[in-house]
Amino acid sequence: MRVLLTGHQGYLGTVMAPVLRAAGHDVAGLDSGFFADCVLGAFPGDPPGLSVDLRDVAIEQLSGFDAVVHLAALSNDPLGALAPEITYDINHHASVRLARLAKAAGVRRFLYASTCSVYGAAGDDLVTEDAPLRPITPYAESKVRVEDDVAALADSGFSPVFLRNATAFGFSPRLRADIVLNNLVGYAALTGEVKVLSDGTPWRPLVHARDIATAFATCLTAPIEAIHARAFNIGTEENNLTVAEIAKAVVAAVPGSRLLVTGENGADPRSYRVDFSAAREAIGFRAEWTVPAGAAELYREYTARGLTSADFFHRFTRLPHLRKLCDSGVLDAALRRVGTEATAKA
Repeated sequence: MRVLLTGHQGYLGTVMAPVLRAAGHDVAGLDSGFFADCVLGAFPGDPPGLSVDLRDVAIEQLSGFDAVVHLAALSNDPLGALAPEITYDINHHASVRLARLAKAAGVRRFLYASTCSVYGAAGDDLVTEDAPLRPITPYAESKVRVEDDVAALADSGFSPVFLRNATAFGFSPRLRADIVLNNLVGYAALTGEVKVLSDGTPWRPLVHARDIATAFATCLTAPIEAIHARAFNIGTEENNLTVAEIAKAVVAAVPGSRLLVTGENGADPRSYRVDFSAAREAIGFRAEWTVPAGAAELYREYTARGLTSADFFHRFTRLPHLRKLCDSGVLDAALRRVGTEATAKA
């Protein structure tokens, strides 16, 4: 199958591309390149790809593909809160536009990276895909809007599927240091402290980056009738943990570290536990990585590859990195590369 992977030079895309290629797919990438050089250790072997802003994709760039795996986004809550209008422009409008163009180009499958954070403050009960969506951040709201708008495009020739990923963790050569497990392990490795700024009580569902990649690979070849216009939670109930429980797993993985719960940010309203049975039953997907195993992997990779404080707090933390690109004149206020022109009209 010929597959276009958007965001192939991001945290998840760098892990997913070799998984899809190993499954026998012909993979091409599309990425704006904001984080292409943010690599810890040796550079990964990227698939051939286009350097294109998601907002400027042209229909001819989608021609000949059997499927689009759409990961590209401004992908965390602090970024969304900083510039909500840009978040909606890229994450919502450009994503829906991409789906429309893909359908017009004859692409049959459209796999969309959504998020379990669409459930918002769901409390202690396990939430299924049929639960009310209560997004409380611009990032999560943009994902809900894409799901609604792209589902409306589904027909006999165009089958979207929405993979609501739990919070990702695990090592990628293009590291993200601003997601909970990756952050706690990095902070512990560099300072000796596992520092929790909330009160530690919010629930978080977690899933390893490689398990996410496997879920997408599974959907690429699943029977159309099993996935057509459906949403699937991606993760495992075993990794529904409180922030305090996640922190304790980090203490166990990082020798000599100690737990420090400051509570300075108060109670985080984002709290939810997720039911992942639908993906097991419909497509046979089972996540394999546990949080303790992921914490051990991260500590091992951080140590082996020489993670530094400058890397951790700046290069691999998205908000400071994008601010640096803006301050240095690489990007303008709309997060477009300075000196480049759009390659397509909306």
